[in-house]
Amino acid sequence: MAAEPPGVIGKGISIRGNLSGGGDLIIEGAVEGQISLKNHLTIEETGVVKADIEAERLTIKGEMNGNIVASDRVAILANGRVVGDIKAPVVVVEDGAGFKGSIDMDVPVPDGLL
Repeated sequence: MAAEPPGVIGKGISIRGNLSGGGDLIIEGAVEGQISLKNHLTIEETGVVKADIEAERLTIKGEMNGNIVASDRVAILANGRVVGDIKAPVVVVEDGAGFKGSIDMDVPVPDGLL
């Protein structure tokens, strides 16, 4: 069985509220609120997110403002901009990325969080 394609919040879409669920998600538009995903969240270069995020993996190429808890890893790529605190076992910040906040990599994720 093939992997399910990721969900996409397109460039022209703006969402306010809480997002939760399984599966991968790509954000190209704007999201404000809370995000809780069991899998991989990608914020594309056109994406603007103002939310606290809980996910397994998070890849940031756009703008993100809020706190992050990831059970696997967080990657802020060269064009990414993040303001907020990060708790994850692996955090990658590429050359050219912007980050303001704190990073805590020594935190066991509580059971039932994801």
